[in-house]
Amino acid sequence: MSDLTRTVAAMAKTQTRPSHRCTECGWTTIRWVGRCGECQAWGSVVEVGAPKLAEVKVATPVRRATPIKDVDPDAAARVRTGVSELDRVLGDGLVPGAVVLLAGEPGVGKSTLLLEVAAQWAKAGRTTLYVTGEESAAQVRLRAGRTDALADQLYLAAETDLGTVLGHVEEVRPSLLVVDSVQTVGTAEADGSPGGVTQVREVTGALVRMAKQRGMAVIIIGHVTKDGAIAGPRLLEHLVDVVLAFEGDRHSGFRLVRATKNRFGPADEVGCFEMADVGILEVPDPSGLFTSRHEEPVPGTCVTVTMEGRRPLLAELQALAGKSPLQMPRRTMHGVDSGRLAMVLAVLERRAGIRLRDSDVYVSTVGGARVIDPSADLAAAVAVASSARDVQLAQRCVVIGEVGLAGELRRVPGLDRRLAEAARLGFTEAVVPSDSRLSEQISMSRQGMLIHTEPTVADALRVLGITGRAGG
Repeated sequence: MSDLTRTVAAMAKTQTRPSHRCTECGWTTIRWVGRCGECQAWGSVVEVGAPKLAEVKVATPVRRATPIKDVDPDAAARVRTGVSELDRVLGDGLVPGAVVLLAGEPGVGKSTLLLEVAAQWAKAGRTTLYVTGEESAAQVRLRAGRTDALADQLYLAAETDLGTVLGHVEEVRPSLLVVDSVQTVGTAEADGSPGGVTQVREVTGALVRMAKQRGMAVIIIGHVTKDGAIAGPRLLEHLVDVVLAFEGDRHSGFRLVRATKNRFGPADEVGCFEMADVGILEVPDPSGLFTSRHEEPVPGTCVTVTMEGRRPLLAELQALAGKSPLQMPRRTMHGVDSGRLAMVLAVLERRAGIRLRDSDVYVSTVGGARVIDPSADLAAAVAVASSARDVQLAQRCVVIGEVGLAGELRRVPGLDRRLAEAARLGFTEAVVPSDSRLSEQISMSRQGMLIHTEPTVADALRVLGITGRAGG
């Protein structure tokens, strides 16, 4: 074997030598991956040649540790964005130095919302930098003119290089930086193309360091996969301080901003918006969007009160049940969970005596609402039973309760706030589980609301007049 052949073989062996190992099962690979190819564990693949803790040299701190009582709390005072629904989700404003990740499906309105936030921030006299990697500055200017998002202190930059973005930050010195989106920004210092795992990790890490050093709030837009998860490494969500999910049906104008992680506030809060021709509008009272108005009561409709975070929202469920000509009757639903609805239909037939085995059943929500709260089980059961028996319900009645497989009604959280919202909107009657706290029932009865506490689905149908007797 010649010297040249030995050299080529040695180089090939060096390039294919495993450099990363899974800490869970020992599986090796020549490059970093987010998930082990053998045991499927996430985040367990580490570099083999990484220095061990005993080999790390001790360094002199640049800043001495400070007693926690000597730290100035005003340095992290919240600043309101000017968009009250977003402030509600953030915990009453942005914290200086915080990094917020806003993720959502394409076309849901992420860029429109953050352009409105940047404009409101700039209109308050604060310098704002909006960096776009997906559009040109002229395209963003066109949308800003349509949505009235123009401000003197709002600066635009169309860049995809991380170094240039940081240079713009040094030059403009903004108090708020918006990056649209993190998947379009890349750096030559990291491997891969923009949007890859390594690039996203390095870009986000650089933005986080810049935010902490300058005390500058940063909001970055993130893409999602076809499964609805945030694209990129899971580490991305750990690096940022706040993770917001922007949800909505593209066929409906209603949008929800939901906090899934918040180091500075509640992580169970939601903000409501509506997409319009003039941009995105806040919806401080969204309950009316998910209910319909009927001059006369209609069989197969039932109103419930769901909880989106800490906010009670009214939702109307509509059902249609009729004789099926098919051997396998249809079960079609929109806006509700198919698994829970199948359970509710089984409980209705077995525990309440509502024959549905030879009937087509269609269940839908009003206004494109997505109802996943288990407290809507009883409303779905009442709507289906009302349609099957062709019995009308009272217009000013709400139904709240989770249904168990034995037909029992289970207590739901936040009942006092749900009933208070229903009373505020003019509802005078409610059906709730019997194990609800009496203090809540007494306080609401003093407000003029008649409350029926029932232990089972059959009893609830009886008190609503759908069946003549329990289980009959």
